[in-house]
Amino acid sequence: MRGLRISGLFAVICAISSAALADISVPPAAPGQAPVSSAVRADPPSSLRPRARPGLLEAALADQLAARFRRPEAPRVIKDRDLLPVQGQMAFAASSSQAIAASLKPFRRPDSVVLKAMAQRQKRIKGAVCGDPDLQGEAIGTVPGRIFGCGIKSAVRVKSIAGIDLSQKAVMDCTTAQAFKSWIRNGLKPAIGDAGGGVAEIQIAAHYACRTRNNQRGAKISEHGKGRAIDITGVRLHDGRNISVLEGWRRKGTAAILKRIHRSACGIFGTVLGPDANRFHRDHFHFDTARYRSGSYCR
Repeated sequence: MRGLRISGLFAVICAISSAALADISVPPAAPGQAPVSSAVRADPPSSLRPRARPGLLEAALADQLAARFRRPEAPRVIKDRDLLPVQGQMAFAASSSQAIAASLKPFRRPDSVVLKAMAQRQKRIKGAVCGDPDLQGEAIGTVPGRIFGCGIKSAVRVKSIAGIDLSQKAVMDCTTAQAFKSWIRNGLKPAIGDAGGGVAEIQIAAHYACRTRNNQRGAKISEHGKGRAIDITGVRLHDGRNISVLEGWRRKGTAAILKRIHRSACGIFGTVLGPDANRFHRDHFHFDTARYRSGSYCR
């Protein structure tokens, strides 16, 4: 009796297990493929590692990446880890209408050019006066005067200003040298422009001289005697031509230039005199840094 009960129980368990397996739905096999047995389908996968993407999918993803680069409305910052290999970058540059094949970064200057520029800079710094590399010359200190009222306390002997040579070295104080530089940059150079290749040299007629005004007996000490004045007879251009105050003040073609040069000095200098001022200045411009309560005196 007991054996019959065990056999019946085992039969019931088998019937339940068969029904449970029958309830599991197995998808039909794809066309052209053999059906897989339920025993094989019941086995767990041998590896959890994903399979490699097909080559076609990889190509599609690459196209999407390239499209992102070409869309200006959706810029994106590329991090270092996102950069393509060098070969890929070159291939992308060759196929893209917006990429360039060569870098716009300038080539490094040759060492010889760098050394030459540094040497020129050191030379300019060494020859600077009044603490300004645009003023080239030498400091000469105190210049005593032979008559009362003449002399310069801290004089400099200037040979070029703002890259333009002087026909002779001129002695003056630093205030006058700085005013001279301002006039060259803001008055002389714009007035000449590109004519003849620009200004090459300023022709100096007089600078420091211990004397009275216009060398007249009994007159006051001239600003030349204080290192505050400069007399200019004209300019030489890079093509070799000269523009002379004496010959060009009323000559067609140069008169307008000389009048601009003369007018531009007014305000930078305290006194500006030209051919129309008096007979003493018919052949040159006189500029000095004297200051008047009424403002600059320009004639």
